[in-house]
Amino acid sequence: IMKPFPAGPFLEKIKIPADLRENFNPEELEQVCAELRQFIIDVVSEKGGHFGASLGVVELTVALHYTFNTPKDQIVWDVGHQAYGHKILTGRRENFHTNRKYKGLSGFPKRSESEYDTFGVGHSSTSISAALGMAVGSRLNADRDRHHIAVIGDGAMTAGLAFEGLNHAGIEDSNLLVILNDNCMSIDPNVGALKEYLTDITTSHTYNKVKDEVWNLLGQISKFGPNAQAVVQKVENAIKSAILKQSNMFESLNFRYFGPVDGHNIEHLTKVLADLKDIPGPKLLHCVTRKGAKYEPSELGSPTKWHAPGLFNKETGESIQTTEVDTGPKPPKFQDVFGQTIIDLAKKNRRIVGVTPAMPSGCSLKMMMEQMPDRAFDVGIAEQHAVTFSAGMATSGLIPFCNIYSSFMQRAYDQVVHDVALQNLHVVFCLDRAGIAGADGPTHHGAFDLAYMRCIPNMVVAAPMDEVDLRNMMYTASEKHRGPFSIRYPRGTGSIADWRNEFSEIAIGKGRKLKNGDDIALLSIGAIGTEAQKGIAEVEKKGISVAHYDMRFVKPLDEIMLHEIFGRFKSVITVEDGTIQGGFGSAVIEWMAEQGYHAKVTRLGMPDRWVEHGTQAELYAECGYDAEAIAAQLCEEMEQLEIKKNLRDNNAQSA
Repeated sequence: IMKPFPAGPFLEKIKIPADLRENFNPEELEQVCAELRQFIIDVVSEKGGHFGASLGVVELTVALHYTFNTPKDQIVWDVGHQAYGHKILTGRRENFHTNRKYKGLSGFPKRSESEYDTFGVGHSSTSISAALGMAVGSRLNADRDRHHIAVIGDGAMTAGLAFEGLNHAGIEDSNLLVILNDNCMSIDPNVGALKEYLTDITTSHTYNKVKDEVWNLLGQISKFGPNAQAVVQKVENAIKSAILKQSNMFESLNFRYFGPVDGHNIEHLTKVLADLKDIPGPKLLHCVTRKGAKYEPSELGSPTKWHAPGLFNKETGESIQTTEVDTGPKPPKFQDVFGQTIIDLAKKNRRIVGVTPAMPSGCSLKMMMEQMPDRAFDVGIAEQHAVTFSAGMATSGLIPFCNIYSSFMQRAYDQVVHDVALQNLHVVFCLDRAGIAGADGPTHHGAFDLAYMRCIPNMVVAAPMDEVDLRNMMYTASEKHRGPFSIRYPRGTGSIADWRNEFSEIAIGKGRKLKNGDDIALLSIGAIGTEAQKGIAEVEKKGISVAHYDMRFVKPLDEIMLHEIFGRFKSVITVEDGTIQGGFGSAVIEWMAEQGYHAKVTRLGMPDRWVEHGTQAELYAECGYDAEAIAAQLCEEMEQLEIKKNLRDNNAQSA
């Protein structure tokens, strides 16, 4: 049988890492790396996915599985963008073409997928804490021979959680190796003092030369016992401090620091890792790599573009555009509406500033950073800091637009509650990627923000159905409101091409009736309302009359509109692109119960389970709220109404 993507002769022999360790000598590993890199290029160029990060750690991946006894020895990959090589070497090569596809392999390490995936990831900076927990577990289980390795990028190292893990690990007598994969990038270029610090260490040739000499000396005299080692370590630390003009940050946390080493020299990497296996306690290996390494188009191109480049010609690196019939102007992405609108607002109001935690390209704040660099802030992978930093600026009379992906905002929830809402500060939260996020799967779906925002006092919770509404909600949030304001919108494009209108205020807590109807009321929140419109159009052909209300706000709800709805209709459907547990539909039912109305309310939205990865269209259908499913639900409701009407008519005739 012809395999969809053939592997090279060495890679073909590797079904699991034991095959790598048993069948190849160190001199052959470079060829293994070349074939693994080519396999990733072959698949991702045709199927899409994350690219630069995985190419950058090919040698490190092979070295880790060659040196350590996986899966007994446990590797935790931070975030997981870089774990494609790991997946290919651990029994999933023949299915790798299904990566990030509906019902296929996950784009991230996942415990339920493989015993080699020791910890489920997708959000950054969790690896050190998780690996430390595993190491302590092994120690308490008297399993002292087990190694635990956390592979974390320099971008993820900027997050507070990474430092919390380091700080704790330094006082635990545990077998932990942290590998700092230093490539100066997360998705966009890294920012902040840590980046500068790592650059200083990496480029200090004097320090590296002296360090090598001290390391050699340490090896020569180690046979004289631990006291000699301790003396040499003190000498080494003193030399580091003198040459770098500061103490080593990692060693101040009780980590033994090794490096920097070339992350693309497989022979040297395997030797270093083998040496580190014999050194007890917490250790950090500083490994310098290049995103997209050894593939010329990504080496020469933009690392941000090559993070997830889409489909491309693997020979030239040129992007492959899907051919579409030109039907005129296309609706923009919601993120670009945000990016252009915040600039328009900031030109009118000098108090407006923008904040993002390491996603300037993903959320399009990059546009403002280019035009107004002193008023737009990329704070690194630090969601908690982003929120409290915004709160601090709000106390000074500024109006921060804090743009964080819905699923990443979960990481800063206490700051939203304690630092912003409790003080009723004027911070506008723009939650990108709200609802089904697509191929990134459950770690990135914005399922919970309607539920977790609507329970916070002082918070306005809004969701625009289209680009014009997003633009006007941002204007309303900045000019007409003085407290916390949450605006959520999905990944992808909207529905209106001509959207750049003059700003218009939207009355807070006021929805809009999009269509009159007599049989059923459908209430939608946000951009999923366009799917509802399509579903309604289908059932109208069958004579079903549906009134459609775009509620716009989950908090405050439009009570006047709700009185109208429940005063007229006995069958109500709510549609939301988010969890139905505590979300928009729940808010409507709570209001109905409090007001004493009695109607059948059917909630459509994300169910009370984890929704896996796939396209947005595939997952809307699976969860039962694409246009077809909405139409089917409307037909079912109409049948129920007719059955009840017939029963009433029969009872009346009997009486």
